[in-house]
Amino acid sequence: MTMVRTLLLGAFSVTMLAGSAVTASAAVVCNGEVCWHTHERYTYPRESGIVIHEDDWRPGPSVTFREHEGRGYWRGESWETLPEEGGVVREERR
Repeated sequence: MTMVRTLLLGAFSVTMLAGSAVTASAAVVCNGEVCWHTHERYTYPRESGIVIHEDDWRPGPSVTFREHEGRGYWRGESWETLPEEGGVVREERR
């Protein structure tokens, strides 16, 4: 009985760990040839031209990564901070 209980507990633990990895939210966000990583799905203004890719997306050679903390997006050389609420959801996955 103890062996069966141990095996069931082990199977349950593995299932829980696998499920937690699947629910992690990560993405690559791009505006033209400039991209950055994010762990949150923000709402971007439609006119921003933002494209959201899954975390396993691989960029081409012309893409530059610029990391930045916080809620916003790159527009040219400037980081545009997004307000806490509002805007239009624009998610294009490629």
